[in-house]
Amino acid sequence: MAKTEKGDEVAKLSFEQALKELEQIVGRLESGDVELEESIAIYERGEALRAHCDALLKTAEAKVEKIRLDAEGRPKAAEPLDVDD
Repeated sequence: MAKTEKGDEVAKLSFEQALKELEQIVGRLESGDVELEESIAIYERGEALRAHCDALLKTAEAKVEKIRLDAEGRPKAAEPLDVDD
């Protein structure tokens, strides 16, 4: 499978699917029972999964809104989440 096909496959995964697979890869690598060639291949897959999860999280953060309250404590408006606060 070509690298772009792998990337396309990873891009189709939900955050939960990608995270689950990434956890499985980490477990396999930590066990030390994987041959060198396979370790390299699954490490590369893990890196693609990590990048995908990171991108999905950044997208989700951009969608999060914080609610501004008026003087009486009622929701007044919404504004984008300020990640620097």
